[in-house]
Amino acid sequence: MIVELKKKFTFEAAHCLPNTPPGHKCRRLHGHSYTIEIEVKGEVGEESGWLIDFTDIKEAWQPLHAELDHYYLNEIEGLENPTSEVLAGWIWKRLAPTLEYLSAVTVHETCTSSCTYRGE
Repeated sequence: MIVELKKKFTFEAAHCLPNTPPGHKCRRLHGHSYTIEIEVKGEVGEESGWLIDFTDIKEAWQPLHAELDHYYLNEIEGLENPTSEVLAGWIWKRLAPTLEYLSAVTVHETCTSSCTYRGE
């Protein structure tokens, strides 16, 4: 049986989008309460009855949370233009080597706007 598991995390951060046109509201410094949804997909183990322990997802996320939470994203290497799209790819790149079965990273910038990245 193939399943998809999703675990959500939150962090607070400030950013601006320097590549937007002059006068665009996102060019100004502002902040978001981001919600990150990490999705894994794979086959349920016959013996275990699960794909992966949710704690494994949490442990893979923790170092990224420490790097992002309450920081100015533009000052983090690779996030000089921290759009939701760039942030989703940045998170994927760091999670993929340590999180088996990673299938998607979704960045919710607001409660109505999000971006999902599923790898290359």
